[in-house]
Amino acid sequence: MITTLNHRERATLRAVAGGHAEISCSCEPDLFIDGLSCCDQSTAHRLARLGLIAPARPGKYGELVPALLTEDGSRSLSEVLTTAA
Repeated sequence: MITTLNHRERATLRAVAGGHAEISCSCEPDLFIDGLSCCDQSTAHRLARLGLIAPARPGKYGELVPALLTEDGSRSLSEVLTTAA
């Protein structure tokens, strides 16, 4: 999957890949980086809708759980890094 990602989206994916993110369990999940609410929740929502990030495990509605990159998210991030090299 090739998705054009802006700088903020790439940075958000890197934070998730680095284990710095939690995501709320909901239909429009909110993202928290290092315990702080992500400054651009529309980016978090877009990445979740595109299937690039997801909860690492099930949780109760509204519960914060670790966020992870999906296979598509890992692929998108590695494509960006490869293109930049």
